[in-house]
Amino acid sequence: MPGDSISQKQLAPFLIDPLYVARVWGYHDLRPWYDFVVGQGDGSGAGKGEPVGEVWLTGDECRVASGAHAGKTLGEVFSAVPDAMLGAGAPAPQSPLLVKVIFAREKLSVQVHPDDRLAHKYGQPRGKTECWYALSAEPGAQVAAGLKPGVTMDEVRTGIERGTLEQSLNVLPLAKGDMVFIDAGTVHAIWPGSILLETQQNSDITYRMYDYGRPRELHVDKSLEAMRTETRAGIVPPRVLEDRTVLVDGEYFRVERIPVEGRRTGASLPGPGEMAGGLSYLFAADGSARLSGSGFESLVLPPRGIAAIPASTPAFTMEDLGGLDLIRISPRWPR
Repeated sequence: MPGDSISQKQLAPFLIDPLYVARVWGYHDLRPWYDFVVGQGDGSGAGKGEPVGEVWLTGDECRVASGAHAGKTLGEVFSAVPDAMLGAGAPAPQSPLLVKVIFAREKLSVQVHPDDRLAHKYGQPRGKTECWYALSAEPGAQVAAGLKPGVTMDEVRTGIERGTLEQSLNVLPLAKGDMVFIDAGTVHAIWPGSILLETQQNSDITYRMYDYGRPRELHVDKSLEAMRTETRAGIVPPRVLEDRTVLVDGEYFRVERIPVEGRRTGASLPGPGEMAGGLSYLFAADGSARLSGSGFESLVLPPRGIAAIPASTPAFTMEDLGGLDLIRISPRWPR
């Protein structure tokens, strides 16, 4: 049987099925990015007529699509084999990152996320620092990342009350390939015109400050408690190295573009200053790849698909099947 020669302490790379999540500001048709139309497929937006705004790629409820744990949720896999997934010494047997693709047909709310300290205060395991990588951006696409210099807490509160909060936001033009870092405490907003690959701490805590009159709950007091008037948010310049481009390297995650010229070994994936043997994810922003290794059945990573590379994975090789634009996402453990 495939996989018989793999040690019980090893776990081969595996694919994860996307989870389509309903959002009022999303789309009913995600083609050509994903072959998904609301009412014609699976997912939380399907069958309800609700638009889909997020495609979760590594959520706890996402289903494993290949390998020994096929059919289980990703959360179940982390709970069952934490050392195989994360490596020895990981602080908790839980999935550290939530990776998703954002499809914004309308403006998202103006919002803020708590840091770890504030999340713990309210009984949550972690806060939410995130980043956005622009897979696509139309001319004129914009996002908001932080407040304009000099904006005060009182001005933010007044902007919420009067519906003028947008005037206080630091607005950034966005182009394909841009990486935007959003640390916890940053007031931010995503506007239409781009498709974003979001990497974040595995948390779904959002405090809405302003929501353009939509009938959804606001969290004004908590958002003001969480927000900082100054943060590190903004566009991160890429760092081009000999064998990769580092898009962002932060406290909780590293995101890189990895060239695969024909073939590349899995052993070549760990980057400078990074120890081998940690969890990572491989996302095909474009094109497709084949992952092959001794003792496990090869798998094909499709366009916009994601593969988990467990810490204990056996040796493997990646092959570019055409037009591959490979993004590698690795968790970091804050000190």
